[in-house]
Amino acid sequence: MKTTFLYPLLLFSLLLFSFKKDKSKVSVNELNVEAPFEMPAIKVPDFSKCKKMPITDFGAVQGDKNKTSKAIAKAIDKANKAGGGVVVIPEGEWLTGKIHLKSNVNLHLNKGAVLLFSEKPEDYLPAVFTTWEGMECYNYSPLVYAFKCKNVAITGEGTLKAKLDVWKVWYARPKAHLEGLKKLYHQAAQYKPVEERQMVQNDYNFRPQFIQFNRCENVLLEGVSISNSPFWVIHPYLSINVVIRNVNVYAHGHNNDGVDPEMSQNMLIENCTFDQGDDAIAVKSGRNQDAWRLNTPSKNIVIRNCTVKNGHQLLAIGSELSGGIENLFMDNCTVVDGAKLNHLVFIKTNERRGGYVKNIYVTNIKSGKIDQGILGIETNVLYQWKDLVPTYERKLTPIKDVFLTNVEATNVKFISRVLGQQELPVENIVLDNVTAATVQDQNHIHQNLLNFASRN
Repeated sequence: MKTTFLYPLLLFSLLLFSFKKDKSKVSVNELNVEAPFEMPAIKVPDFSKCKKMPITDFGAVQGDKNKTSKAIAKAIDKANKAGGGVVVIPEGEWLTGKIHLKSNVNLHLNKGAVLLFSEKPEDYLPAVFTTWEGMECYNYSPLVYAFKCKNVAITGEGTLKAKLDVWKVWYARPKAHLEGLKKLYHQAAQYKPVEERQMVQNDYNFRPQFIQFNRCENVLLEGVSISNSPFWVIHPYLSINVVIRNVNVYAHGHNNDGVDPEMSQNMLIENCTFDQGDDAIAVKSGRNQDAWRLNTPSKNIVIRNCTVKNGHQLLAIGSELSGGIENLFMDNCTVVDGAKLNHLVFIKTNERRGGYVKNIYVTNIKSGKIDQGILGIETNVLYQWKDLVPTYERKLTPIKDVFLTNVEATNVKFISRVLGQQELPVENIVLDNVTAATVQDQNHIHQNLLNFASRN
């Protein structure tokens, strides 16, 4: 009787074990990163035991945008339902529309694979919950979009490339676009529901980001190259545990920042190369009322071993920083000689932003000629917004505790230029062995700065 009872139980246990063993799941590893502040371990998804799912098994055909788009979507759906899977893009060029990732999915591009994204705006409809320069809205889908995903990755040695036929025309920001900007600004300032902020209309021409991880957790972007972009290239937004490594970015269009971490935390960006039409790395945390509502700082971000070939700044902080930015560490980065760059580090804000900046550490940076200087801090940067829209609520930005160590450039106008505000001076800026072979203007140009130290 006892043996008869145990045998079915044992058989059931063996079958259950076999089922669990065969069903591939995403595992999560912890990555410890050194920083001059308390840095939490970053959780990184591991797809090494997950089943590979080539898009050709789902009907993808080179040169056929519709079939390839549908095949990618089917493969992503199957990988998600399986609890983990690697959607494989084989060698060759694959024309596609938008790609919407799901949890527990790794989009993997084999060596020689090119995902070529359509230039037609209608391929990025219906509108999705996204952002435009720090304000939430409904707009064209990012070319690759992940919304509320957990354990998601884009990996491989292939290339993601955007066709710019239409987007490059939209770079111009005509009158209709400026009207759309004004409308969105007023809606956000008045706390209108995001669902009412519909920007795919009236020729507003709000270009989408290339890759956006929106409210995601445990994100890996590794190995791929990214070429061209309608707007910001890589945009982790309200996301936590993000690793971006060994990525090559080439994008010289308008607003083509390389990476824009925004209201995101626990991030590592390493071993990447940026060749940009705008800032290489621009850390942000939302704009004005929207960011005050969301109340989430960008925090615990480490950037190391990166190379910049062109860009406006190596590291920009702001101007969308209304949620606050703290605990940022950049180490061992290089700007190649001949690159066109305005600053190595540029912190920018204005009287509408609020937020704060603190605990910024930049060490071991080498650069050639810089058009402006090594460190710039400006508190009245409004660009076209100065006359475009009014100030709803005035909030200044406290900026303090910025440390640069072992930074060198060949030719600059200044070492540091800090333009604080009389009623809220910038505080505690320390430069340790920050030098340039040639300084065209003055070493230090300062207004409203308390506690400055420079030692060589």
